[in-house]
Amino acid sequence: MLPSKTGKLFVITEPSVWHLHGSAVQRSLGSREYEVLFFRGGEVNKRLASVEELAEQMVCRGGERSSAVIAFGGGIVNDVAGFTAAVFMRGIPVLQVPTTLLAQVDAAIGGKTGVNLAAGKNLVGSFHQPLAVLIDPDLLSTLSDRELRAGLYEVIKAGVIRDADLFQFLAHHSTEILARDPAALDRAISDSVRIKAEVVSADEKEGDLRRILNFGHTFGHALEAETAYARFLHGEAVAFGMIAAVHLALLEGLLAEGDGRQILDCIAAYGRIPSLAGIDARAIAQRLVSDKKTVHGRVHFVLPNRIGSTVVTADVDGAHVLRAIGTALGA
Repeated sequence: MLPSKTGKLFVITEPSVWHLHGSAVQRSLGSREYEVLFFRGGEVNKRLASVEELAEQMVCRGGERSSAVIAFGGGIVNDVAGFTAAVFMRGIPVLQVPTTLLAQVDAAIGGKTGVNLAAGKNLVGSFHQPLAVLIDPDLLSTLSDRELRAGLYEVIKAGVIRDADLFQFLAHHSTEILARDPAALDRAISDSVRIKAEVVSADEKEGDLRRILNFGHTFGHALEAETAYARFLHGEAVAFGMIAAVHLALLEGLLAEGDGRQILDCIAAYGRIPSLAGIDARAIAQRLVSDKKTVHGRVHFVLPNRIGSTVVTADVDGAHVLRAIGTALGA
């Protein structure tokens, strides 16, 4: 899996993840020379300063062009470690080992890496494809229920944008999935990975098709930025974003009422997101212009037109956008 001439390995992880699962990594690496670098974790630390700190440690511990990075953790670790690998010595290999459901179905797949700015989410980053992504569903046994739900919202996203069969499976088997039934979780993970891999293979650098993966993210990223990345898990923000996008699609006449209700009901079946009290709809709307999907000052929205299909459009009524945000905040 790693090139035969690979030098020192750097495992980038969080202390809590290493405490739970580090022994398994140690057994897997055997006699390989490696260093463990700890990242503080959390969206508030997903910044360029953390990348610089990690890179400095790599240099001090003998990192060079033949080195490689193992990203061992959740989505934030995979983003930060992947970006560190992308820019260290102008790019070294990375192996992604995601330990949360959200990372297994989304963050570790596709080669997107990056960090946040105060102005918005993932505004500094790079496309850097991993050597491989190793997914072990057994790692989810230590995941909190909240973290599990956050990942499941991303699975719902995959069904809405591209696979009506997956969506219907999620809609009708929420009890088994939330109870962590192995067969149900395996299907949710494998189908989501397949969908994202198909999209990324066809459009690696988001020239067209890959934009559908941003369903829920335009509004979700704005919510995260408005709350200083400290109030919601990423998957929870995506759930809010999907709700807002469904309401916008309904207002724009793009989506049938029945399909919209099915999507909203499916999201609700996996649990309510934390309280949205005190968040101003206009503030969220103002944040939209800083999204990566803004082109020539126009915000592009990924909106469902039926279950299993979406459209990307900037031709929407501004009043509808504000109304959709307000409705989602009151959901």
